[in-house]
Amino acid sequence: MRVESVGKLHYRNAEDDTGFDRQHLPMHVVEGVGAVFGALKDPLPIRRGAGKLRNKIGVGISAYINYDTQITELACKWLENRKGLESDKPWVFFVSFVAPHPPWFVPQEFFDLYRDVDLPCAKPAVPADEHPWLEARRVSYPIDDAFTEEQRKVAIRSYYAFTSLMDANVGRVLSALAGADLVDSTRVIYTSDHGENLGNGRLWGKGTLSEDSGGVPLIMAGPGVPVGHTAITPVSLIDMYPTVLEATGIGSGAAEADVDGLSLFALAQHDQPERTLLTQYHGSGAATGAFMLRKGRYKYLYYVGYRPQLFDLAADPDERYDLALDAKYSDMLRGFELELRKYLDPEAVDALAKADQRAIVERNGGRAAVEMRGSFGTTPAPGEKPEFE
Repeated sequence: MRVESVGKLHYRNAEDDTGFDRQHLPMHVVEGVGAVFGALKDPLPIRRGAGKLRNKIGVGISAYINYDTQITELACKWLENRKGLESDKPWVFFVSFVAPHPPWFVPQEFFDLYRDVDLPCAKPAVPADEHPWLEARRVSYPIDDAFTEEQRKVAIRSYYAFTSLMDANVGRVLSALAGADLVDSTRVIYTSDHGENLGNGRLWGKGTLSEDSGGVPLIMAGPGVPVGHTAITPVSLIDMYPTVLEATGIGSGAAEADVDGLSLFALAQHDQPERTLLTQYHGSGAATGAFMLRKGRYKYLYYVGYRPQLFDLAADPDERYDLALDAKYSDMLRGFELELRKYLDPEAVDALAKADQRAIVERNGGRAAVEMRGSFGTTPAPGEKPEFE
């Protein structure tokens, strides 16, 4: 079975065994170590240059646009070359675009798509957004402070336009799949690694467990996928592993018997709306470990050293009203914490994560050296250099 990729992977390098038979145009972490600045904790550092996103919006061309164009063209060629091939073995092709990561420069034609569109404005902060864990992230990433109101509007328009550009590239790849007569025998999964806060609650980028940041698109098509069906089961990217195993006919062997994820093909057929999901975040901008339980309509957030949050996503999909501040939900909060602690000890996991991050910092010269070198924005396209600030 051929397992190949094109585009962003974000492993250490192209030489390590990552499971791909071949990597086309791979993007890996900077210098094999990535954003070491993001491992600094206690206290969180303030990112110099974070507000420069305001200078990376509007009409223009970037290395990311050129990179995604290369990815698209190679992906289309790869699929075209498979037309008419007779093989009993399945194949997996991972196509990974960098859009819509910033910079949010876009060609004029895509920017003009939203000329007369009434786009949503960034939602102002409400009490639910004033949580001290979120405030610590805002202070560490002072992006919103640099924006004028007009620049926020341009940034949001640019993000939508850049997403449309990425959609157009996806369309070209799907057209190549159809042109190669592979639609009826191929399962397609479209998803992303994270979302974008886009100014809501004065936050930009990812790095939170909000629906804006942590929620991702998920669309499936192909054999075994019901046409036109919208599943209401909460799912996670952890489910991708057993899904790909099933799609390729490998199935789950003994080594995968304890995998937490479930095949999305099974979930597409039989909804489990009360399924419980667990997510955690310890990365850049996290003052402490953040943990989420999603069960049915409710979403529970546990922050080590901070008060919890609770949202009813059915009544409040924008997470404007923190039910944890209402005494009526105290029993539900206790129940969620007990369930979380059945899976893990959040304080112990937080301590372990921070110990690993301190070790990373020390391997790279210590805190003073890492701070002096500074941070960079997104990973540069192949052939480009990171801009440390």
